[in-house]
Amino acid sequence: MHPAISVIFFTVMSGAGFGLMAMIGVGVPLPGGLLAAFLIPLLAGGLAVAGLIASTFHLGHPERAWRAFSQWRSSWLSREGCASVITLLLFGLYTLIWMVTGERALWLGLLIAAGSLVTVYTTAMIYAQLKTVPHWHTGLTPTCYLVFSLTCGYVLATGLSGFVVSNSDAAGLAVLAIALAWIVKYMWWKHAENASLADSGSTMETATGLGNIGKVRLLERPHTGENYLTREMVHVVGRKHAAKLRKIALLLGAALPLLITLAVWAFTASTLWMVFAFLALMAGLFVERWLFFAEAEHAVSLYYGGPQG
Repeated sequence: MHPAISVIFFTVMSGAGFGLMAMIGVGVPLPGGLLAAFLIPLLAGGLAVAGLIASTFHLGHPERAWRAFSQWRSSWLSREGCASVITLLLFGLYTLIWMVTGERALWLGLLIAAGSLVTVYTTAMIYAQLKTVPHWHTGLTPTCYLVFSLTCGYVLATGLSGFVVSNSDAAGLAVLAIALAWIVKYMWWKHAENASLADSGSTMETATGLGNIGKVRLLERPHTGENYLTREMVHVVGRKHAAKLRKIALLLGAALPLLITLAVWAFTASTLWMVFAFLALMAGLFVERWLFFAEAEHAVSLYYGGPQG
């Protein structure tokens, strides 16, 4: 699949934003006061909204994006839009109560945390539902999206808490969260290595509908130029190139954040350092998400002579 920058930015940024909103909702310790009650929700909402806005740039007609909300009964994209709007509205009310009273309403926060998880889940299901993309068609896809979202939110929230109190135990939990997230991602990578179009039942014969005649091979491409399908659904990334990018993703998104969080935990340093762990984690996730799209093979590629293995 073509790794569109707008979609990569959307999935990473909105995941982090809704993850932070979930952490705020469940009552993770954070700085108090009017300024904090304004800036911290602004950061969480800003990350989520920035990602959602970026997603519209991948649409052929962004001005028609509002129409997607009407298809919530059958479309995961529509469900994502509805869930995100509801969650953001509740989060706005939560923020207003926090700013006015100085209190964080737990009952409302739990609703926001649930809404955040639902939103991230619906985002992942846009891809996981596709039987035509074996790499994505697994329960590990929404699991990856959820654990990375919550991990980003927890690491950032722990870093922000360092403005008022340093809790090394929180850094220890962050170590476990980061490790767990990348273990799940490793499991996803192993699934992707074994998933193929042929195993999913997609072959040149099914792609062309000529299987009843016999074995099909490509004599010439359907057309000489590009079209929407070849631009968006067909992308080839070399194995060596993908392996290098995986190492970069692990270095930035796993090794570096783990090193920072372990140092904070071991030396009882200020959890403000966790903000740098969050930035490194996000950098690694941008690489990871690029690979998520670039390595995926869509069944339509078979029609254009793509790999069948």
